[in-house]
Amino acid sequence: MQRKFFSVLLPISLCVFTLILAIKGDAQQMQFESLGNRSGVVRPLNLLTNPNSSIPTACAIQPERKKSGSESAGLLTPDIGSVTLERFRRLLPTPVSTNQVAAATSSGYVPKEEIVLIDPTNYGDRYVRDIDGNPANLNPIVVLHETVGSASSAINFFRTPHPRDEDQASYHTLIKLDGTVVYLVPPDKRAFGAGNSVFQGANGPESVKTHPRFPASVNNFAYHISLETPPDGNHNGYTHSGYTPAQYQSLAWVVAKTGVTSDRITTHRLVDRSGERMDPRSFSFANFFKLLQTYPATSEIAVRCTVPPEAQQS
Repeated sequence: MQRKFFSVLLPISLCVFTLILAIKGDAQQMQFESLGNRSGVVRPLNLLTNPNSSIPTACAIQPERKKSGSESAGLLTPDIGSVTLERFRRLLPTPVSTNQVAAATSSGYVPKEEIVLIDPTNYGDRYVRDIDGNPANLNPIVVLHETVGSASSAINFFRTPHPRDEDQASYHTLIKLDGTVVYLVPPDKRAFGAGNSVFQGANGPESVKTHPRFPASVNNFAYHISLETPPDGNHNGYTHSGYTPAQYQSLAWVVAKTGVTSDRITTHRLVDRSGERMDPRSFSFANFFKLLQTYPATSEIAVRCTVPPEAQQS
């Protein structure tokens, strides 16, 4: 009887163990910005759109000192049925002006779009005030990155839980070599794209501290976009062959939808205070800005979130 019991239990246990491994995947923890070139299959979710839906974009008020960097309350959870494209990019019914109609018609470019839900430990809330109670709802910036590895290896990393604050990292959006736009973190949430960073703009240095153990960064008001690095760039050198025309086209298309002005578009290298970041290497701002001018600036990607009523009263 006992032998028969184990003969039934063993196959069941093996099936359960195999299922757990399949869910967890084979992604390993690795140093961010040195993500390697592991191949992996990422299955995009179906893009269920609802142009009439209203997407809340309220910031949290202020981080609590006792919280970890993940601040998981209210974050996106992997629920395929409830996540639509409009969670990442609002679908405007019509262009705002006649000029935008002309610009949208003349470009005619629409990239392939995918949604990949990453682990909630790898992003957090945006805040109206920093950890010390100072105003933190600054005007948005766009920060450009590169993966230094394949798109799939970066996505696998972001989909892996990282309970240690030091290991958490993410972008809002990733653009593959073929121009596919992959949405990873909703724009009203804070991606962990640039630790120990500051933006030097017309208003002077801008940075927000949201964690008691880590330096201030631009993450609270930044929209992070990464370009997949070409295969010949998977190294620590200063240059590579550059990005594809499809990537530049998709990048301009996405950035235009944030409504962020050109003087607030920057790179990881420029905001980094450690002096260790070089990305995006071999990037042509001339090519990018030329393409950016062909797209109408809209508010489809709402980076700056609204202020909660309780914050307005204080």
